[in-house]
Amino acid sequence: MGRNQGKGLEFPLFCRYSLHVRHFLAVEYRLVYSFLFAAVPNSRDEYIHARLSFWHSVRLSFKNYVLGHTHVLTVHGFIILPFTLLAFWIVLKNKLWKRESTFVSLFILNFLLSVWYEFWFYKGWLPLTEKVHFLNTFNFARFHFFRPLVIYVLFGLSLKILVQHWGFWKKTAAAFIAGQIIILFISNDELVYHSKPTPNQFYAETLFQKIDDYIGRPKASYRVASIGLHPAIAQYNGFYTLDSYNNFYPLSYKHKFRNIIARELEKNRAIKQYFDEWSGRCYMFTDELGKHYMFQKNSGEKLSHLQLDTTAFKKMGGEFIFSAVPIEMPAENRLQFLRAFSDKDTVWKIYVYKAM
Repeated sequence: MGRNQGKGLEFPLFCRYSLHVRHFLAVEYRLVYSFLFAAVPNSRDEYIHARLSFWHSVRLSFKNYVLGHTHVLTVHGFIILPFTLLAFWIVLKNKLWKRESTFVSLFILNFLLSVWYEFWFYKGWLPLTEKVHFLNTFNFARFHFFRPLVIYVLFGLSLKILVQHWGFWKKTAAAFIAGQIIILFISNDELVYHSKPTPNQFYAETLFQKIDDYIGRPKASYRVASIGLHPAIAQYNGFYTLDSYNNFYPLSYKHKFRNIIARELEKNRAIKQYFDEWSGRCYMFTDELGKHYMFQKNSGEKLSHLQLDTTAFKKMGGEFIFSAVPIEMPAENRLQFLRAFSDKDTVWKIYVYKAM
């Protein structure tokens, strides 16, 4: 009876997953189409991922194995990893390869996922990725997202092995499980980032409403860009932006946008490589601010040597720049300072400039 009930649940579960996959494919049809067929060149076509040396990849593989990755936080280094290694030592010492084959397989897989993630960025891939375009546009390193599942199953199997071989572990296993849960609670984003702006402070709707009222025109009639500020903030408040965080857009757009910040990129190798070889962040990068986009009103930063191509900005429809820091001598960039906006309930002070 139990088996029949289990089989009865499999089909609805399969249907739900299939529906989810179909929805994803429908929403991301352009992305899927670009992978399978020749299409209009997009921003991924200039993506270069393989930059690391062999030994750099080796070092980062072990770092990833021990500490994990910010995109896939496992928080396993304090409790889970030591117990996993201890359980593996027991299996090794007692030659329990066959009996604990699941544990051994997952142990090896866990390490291989770390190695795979870092070695995907090894420059030795370049000759192959230059010949096979798909290898350069699809991020195969993302398979390391399986690690949380693998690691926590390993944790359970490790405790089982320890209990079987050392009886006293049976009394302490629950304590270690509780300890890991406590670590996870402490590592929760709500606590880790408690000093960061709240959603209301971040999106600053009241502040941007003041800017909208000041400009006094339909938002669809002009375009804006942000400096020292995530463009998502302006987008959330209904502004039409030239800049964006977007992992798939026409390559021609990237090149047009690059013209605006070309001189800034030439002054800073880091942001030049970041934009040219990835450009998922199609941002108004500047040499002085680098890869930072959260300048609050008390930052004290300013732009003293900004060099933008305002003509290219206007050709793309740009009229206003929202800057989180003041721009010195804006006229040199053919910008007119209009007004600074701030209030006590937000962390930003927005300097609004108009392209002349």
